Amino acid sequence: MPIALQAPPPNEGGKARYSAPALEKGLDILEALSGSSQAYAMHELSQLLGRSVNEIFRMMVTLERRGYIQADDQDRYSLSLKLFQLAHQHPPINALSSAALPLLEELAERARQSCHLAVYRDGRVVVIAQADSPERWSFGLKVGVMMGLTDTSSGHVLLAHQSEVERTRMLSSHIRVEGELDVDPGQLFSLLQDVRAQGYASMPSIQIHGVTNIAFPVKANGGHVVAAINVPHIARIDGLPRPEIEQIKGIMVDISARLSRRIGYQGER
Repeated sequence: MPIALQAPPPNEGGKARYSAPALEKGLDILEALSGSSQAYAMHELSQLLGRSVNEIFRMMVTLERRGYIQADDQDRYSLSLKLFQLAHQHPPINALSSAALPLLEELAERARQSCHLAVYRDGRVVVIAQADSPERWSFGLKVGVMMGLTDTSSGHVLLAHQSEVERTRMLSSHIRVEGELDVDPGQLFSLLQDVRAQGYASMPSIQIHGVTNIAFPVKANGGHVVAAINVPHIARIDGLPRPEIEQIKGIMVDISARLSRRIGYQGER
């Protein structure tokens, strides 16, 4: 029988009976960094927290060593992606894929194409859910497959819709997968601007002739993009009537919006 853990009762005056000063300092640092898109020098962070540099120095060193924060070449600190990664470990990922699967199946039926859902994880893009086309043959990616971050439409969507700080972190943690092409940073920056402006990514597959990858963002509470829905569109040459790419984009707008609402997105604020 599981044992329920209860918080210790407060003392008189509402103060907790137990305290963990080091933990409190660490949480203060993480909360301060999470509340701003800018990086802080240690003395700036100490002023923000109302603590001396000596008070937070060891905690900063520990948090950096454990990978929760990172320092740039000017010793300015910001959050790493570790908290984001921890928040997207297996239970939340399973919940996201479970919420997505019925909608992916609907998308596959309406578009007559296979589709998949991908997320950023540990420097790569990973497929976490997939639905096959209802046609006699289809092209799709297996669940668990890892894709490139910088040369795929899903990667472009996941990068384009992040803050500049978070996008920099993602790129600094990037691990190339087999077959991933080198992308010029300037070209990538321009491409991501276009993706942000149009709201989705569309590009010919760099592996398969006749396939156009189309990806739309999935947003969670607060508008943060946590996943990308992708249709690897196969061009038909037999003349049978099937939804065209522009029609499929319209279907994907509907599916991505519904999935976003299903996982807590409430619209722009």
